[in-house]
Amino acid sequence: MTSNGRDHFEIPKDVRSMAETSFDQARKAFEQFVSNAEAAAGRIEERNATMRSGARDISTKALAYAEQNVQASLDYAQSLLKAKDFTEIIKLHGEYVQGQMRALAEQASEMGQTVGRAAMEAVKPNN
Repeated sequence: MTSNGRDHFEIPKDVRSMAETSFDQARKAFEQFVSNAEAAAGRIEERNATMRSGARDISTKALAYAEQNVQASLDYAQSLLKAKDFTEIIKLHGEYVQGQMRALAEQASEMGQTVGRAAMEAVKPNN
């Protein structure tokens, strides 16, 4: 009994030592969990930056293609205004259609390559 009349209970040293060890292990596990979570968040951010870069490349290329195609259409329309007869209109139309088909094939090929590169970068493991 203690001086104030209550029983004094002392935690055995073995139990205290075991509790401290468990607490230290729990703290280390939590710190490792936080460290792993932060690393994962960093990898996700890197992956997002890579995907944003790929998306930016794709949208830049798409905008450039749209500009080229609109310019080609305006040039075609202007050439039609200068045509002297129906035969020249047919000739200009054929040239325009052939040119646009070639341009669209090239654009589709380049866009496919750009999308493929962006996809490969997005799934490439970071070492």
